[in-house]
Amino acid sequence: MWGNKKPEPTAKPASTPAVTVGEAAPKAPAPVPPPVEVKPMAVNEAPRPAGTTPARLGSSLHVKGEITGNEDLLVDGSVEGLISLEDRKLTVGPTAKLAADVVAREIVVHGTVKGNLRARDRIEIKKEGSVVGDLTTARISIDDGAYFKGSIEIDRGGEADADVDRPAFSRAANKSGD
Repeated sequence: MWGNKKPEPTAKPASTPAVTVGEAAPKAPAPVPPPVEVKPMAVNEAPRPAGTTPARLGSSLHVKGEITGNEDLLVDGSVEGLISLEDRKLTVGPTAKLAADVVAREIVVHGTVKGNLRARDRIEIKKEGSVVGDLTTARISIDDGAYFKGSIEIDRGGEADADVDRPAFSRAANKSGD
């Protein structure tokens, strides 16, 4: 019984199987996609264009020192020192704790900041945000429920721009008095 096995052929015949009516034709194997080349990020790589996903400092990270750059940044961790993103946006996430001075084009605060904020365009403090420090910006938004302690300086960006914002009668009065 055990010894009466027929030996199995080691190679399959090269002929194509016959297809009868009602049977599906054998399928060709799916093409294999070419391998994807993964390139490591270069140190001098160009910054991300505006409108893309910002760089992120995760909630378990703690930075002590200075952060500078030319791309948007989302901070969820803690930072002590200085953050300088001259022409970019800084978002302080809900779990973030900053003991830092910040310079950026736009600053949005959902977490906690102890330090001075300077934004060329605007500063937003959201309802869950907390800021203790002085603010300097062209535009400001503080949601109901947000905490803020400090001073606010509205930076009009020069006397020529400020003159346009004044009422016409006020501009006329100054010109006649010159």
